[in-house]
This record gives sequence, structure tokens and C-alpha cells, in this order.
Amino acid sequence: MCVVLHPSNPEVFLCGGYSSVVKAWDSRSCKVVKAYKAGIQQTLDILFLRGGVNFITSSDCVSRDSADRTLVAWDYETTAKVSNQIYQERYTCPSLALHPLEESFVAQTNGNYVAVFSSQQPYRMNKRRRYEGHKVEGYAVQCEFSLDGSILASGSSTGSAHFYDYHNARSLHTLHAHSNPCLCVSQHPVLPATAATCDWAGEIKVWH
Repeated sequence: MCVVLHPSNPEVFLCGGYSSVVKAWDSRSCKVVKAYKAGIQQTLDILFLRGGVNFITSSDCVSRDSADRTLVAWDYETTAKVSNQIYQERYTCPSLALHPLEESFVAQTNGNYVAVFSSQQPYRMNKRRRYEGHKVEGYAVQCEFSLDGSILASGSSTGSAHFYDYHNARSLHTLHAHSNPCLCVSQHPVLPATAATCDWAGEIKVWH
């Protein structure tokens, strides 16, 4: 379901899928070097925090007693859980993204909003700020920051691409991009006002 490279050791990558274990692999030896026993059914996304000391996993657990498994922070070296009381609402989070400059990260939720969290312990959610206007509806809709972190972009199950002001959660622009669900919006790191979108049917478009 998801693969992510270690930020300071690119020979090592983490992968999660239809399993209760997240595994760290060394591409040089083709062997599992660490295992993180999450006790879940499926890992939806993995996000390394700055420095690669800790990382966050998102799972498909959603029930009255699953708040300790929806988002979990892990210590990469010891494989221990650092925190499992990060997100208390009953929605799964199909996508995670780290702010490029500030100590925060966001989680796309099936509550049809993007939530923002501190990327330092105790990883508290900012309950006063959320990014709303798009739809998720069970699709693996991703969210992503611009290079300077000022704009947060998200796809939508309605086929549109949404751009938000990160600091005040105000909607900046909605782009009617696809007739199928728009799963990803990626902003160009160099060219201003340029973005790529992709949809459920496999079509990729570049916009200016």
C-alpha cells in the first residue's frame, strides 16, 4: 500500500500493506532489518518526521475503540510506539504530508477535511484549523504542500483540485480538473502556478 525512503539513509525503506506489521528493508541486502508490530489490518500511509528519528503510520482502523491505532508515532531505531493518542476522531486518514519548513504535518481524513498536527511530541491536533471544501469518500486522495509551505493542495473524489492557504485554512482556488476522482495534486517546485493532477482512471494533466 505504501513505501517511503528513510530521509537520511536512502538504502533503507519502510513499507506497509495488508498486514499488521510495518517492515523496514535494506535494499543492499534485500533483508528486513526492523519490524513494527502495529496490530492493525492495513497501513494506508507512512510519514517520516524531520530527521528520520520518528515516523507516523496511518491505518484503516475506524471504530469506537480504535483511536489508539488510527495514527501512531514510532521510534525508528527501537521500533517502540512513541504515541498512539494522536487523532481521536472516527475517520481513517489515507494520506499524510510533512510541512517543508514548520514543525507540523497534515492528515487527509475521510471526514472530508485535512487535519493539521504538531510534528513534535505530543503530536497534538490543531482543533481550530482544518481544511474543508473537498470530498474524500473512501478514495486514497492525497494532499501536498507547495515548496515554501504556504499552499496546501488536495484532490477530491468529485474530480476537482483544491488549493488552500496553509496558515488560515482559507480556500484559494478550486480547479475542475477531472471527470473521475482526482487522487493527487502536485505543485511544481520551480515553475510558479504550475501543478500536475491525476485521476482514478489514470489520466495525468499539467496545469498553469
